[in-house]
Amino acid sequence: MSGVILSILSAILLSLSFSSFNLWIFAWCGFVPLLMALENKSLRQSFLVAYFCGVIFWSLTVYWLIHVTLMGQIILILFLASYFGIFGCLVYLSKKLSTVSQLFFIPSVWVILEHLRSYLFTGFPWALMGFSQYRNLPIIQIADITGVWGVSFLIVLINAGAYLILRKKSKNKILLISLIALFLTLAYGFFKLNYSAKGLVASKALKVSVIQGNIPQHLKWNLGAVNFVLNNYKTLTVQAAQDKPDLVIWPEASVPGIFGQDDHEYAQVFSLAKEQNINLLVGAVSQFNQNYFNSALLVNKAGQLTAIYNKLHLVPFGEFIPFKKTFPFLETIAPIGDITAGDNYTIFKQPAEFGVLICFEDLFPELSRRFIKNGAKFLINITNDAWYKEGSAPYQHFAASVFRAIENHVYLARAANTGISGFIDPCGRILAKVCDLHQKDIFVNGQISQKIYLQSNQFTFYNLYGDVFISFCLILACFILLMSIIRKKEYNHA
Repeated sequence: MSGVILSILSAILLSLSFSSFNLWIFAWCGFVPLLMALENKSLRQSFLVAYFCGVIFWSLTVYWLIHVTLMGQIILILFLASYFGIFGCLVYLSKKLSTVSQLFFIPSVWVILEHLRSYLFTGFPWALMGFSQYRNLPIIQIADITGVWGVSFLIVLINAGAYLILRKKSKNKILLISLIALFLTLAYGFFKLNYSAKGLVASKALKVSVIQGNIPQHLKWNLGAVNFVLNNYKTLTVQAAQDKPDLVIWPEASVPGIFGQDDHEYAQVFSLAKEQNINLLVGAVSQFNQNYFNSALLVNKAGQLTAIYNKLHLVPFGEFIPFKKTFPFLETIAPIGDITAGDNYTIFKQPAEFGVLICFEDLFPELSRRFIKNGAKFLINITNDAWYKEGSAPYQHFAASVFRAIENHVYLARAANTGISGFIDPCGRILAKVCDLHQKDIFVNGQISQKIYLQSNQFTFYNLYGDVFISFCLILACFILLMSIIRKKEYNHA
C-alpha cells in the first residue's frame, strides 16, 4: 500500500510541474517518492508500480484531451504510461550497480525513453521533463548544447541524488557530484543570459505583430460565422498596422475557408494586406490536386501571394490516422481531418528569411534546426489550441517554443487562436504576450507588436550537431551496464 501512495504522490508532484501555476520546483523532487516506491520490488512489481505512476501522471497532465476524444485519451494515457513502466524495470536493474553508477544510469535511461517517446509511432514529445523548466531561465540555457534532453537529465539526476542521499548511500560523494552538475549548469546559464544577446541586438531588426483572434472552435468552420471571423481578424489587423510592422501574423487555419475553393474569403485577405500596406502571414487549409494541406500563406504588401508552406509533421488522430489500413477501428476514436503532409521546408523571404512551425511542429526540434540550417533568421509558430478549452494545455504547448528559440538562438514569434501569443528571445525570455487588462493570456483576443533581431550565421552546438546528447546517454548507460557485468564476472572468478 505504501508503494501505491508513493507512486500517486510522485505522479501528483510531477504533473503539478506542468500545470498552469508555474510550479516547476516540484519536478526537482517529484521522482523521489517513485524511487522509494520501487525499493525491494521484483522486476514485475517494478513495472507495475511505475506504470501505475505513469497512468496517474498522464491522466493529470493531459486531462484536457477529453474535450476532443475520451477513447483516444484513454488509449494514449495507457500507452504513454508504458514508458514509466519500462523506466521502473530499468531502475530495478540499477539496484545492482554502484551508487555513483546509479546516479548517472537513472537519468540516462529516462532521457533515452523520452527520446523514444518523441519519435516512436510518429512521436509524442509532450511534457518532456525539461519543458517543466521553461520559466527557469538559468537552468535551460544548456539547451543550446544538449537540447531539452540535457535539462531532463539534470532534473532526474538531482532526483536520483536526493533519493540516494536519503538512503545514506555514498552521501558525500553523491552530494558533491549533484552540486557540481547544478553549479556548472547555472554558471553556463548566467553567462549566456548576460552576454549572448549582444550580437543580435546589433544586427538587423524587424517589427512583427501577432494576432490572437480567440475564435471559438465551434465557429471556426461555421458557414454562418464567416463574416464574424473575418471581421474580427480585419479589425485586429488594422489596429496592428498602426504600429507599422514589417510582418503581421494570423494563427493556424485562421481564414474561414479553403484556399483553392473559397475565393471570396481569400480575396478579402489579399485586399487587406494591400490596403494596410503590410506583409501578412495567415494560417489556412488549402487544396491542391484533390489533397488538403494545413498551410501558411504569405501575402505581400501588394496583395499578392508570394509563398506557401504546407505542414510537414501532422497530428496523429487529428489530421491523419496512423496504421489506418492495419487497424480500421482507429477511425472511430477521434474526429479526424483528411490532411496530407507537405514535403518542403519552405523559407519565406519577406520581410526577411523565416521558417514557420504549424501547430505542434514546435515540439519536434529537428524541424526548427532544419529551417535555421536552410537560412531562416527567425522562427514563427502558428497554432490553434482552442480544442482543449481553458486549462494547462496552452502553457504546456508554449513551453516547447521557448526551447526551440534557445536551441537555435533565434527569436520566435507565436500566434495562437486562443493563446498563448507573443514573442520569445534567443535566451527563452518571454518578451511580450497578448493579454487583457487583467493579464489573462488565454481565451482573450488582441494583438501585440514587438521588435525582434535577426539571427546571424552563427549556429549553436545543438543546431549543428542535434541530439548527440542522446547518443552520450545511450553510450553511458551501456558502458555502466557493461562494467557492472565485467565486475560481477571478476567477483565470481575470485
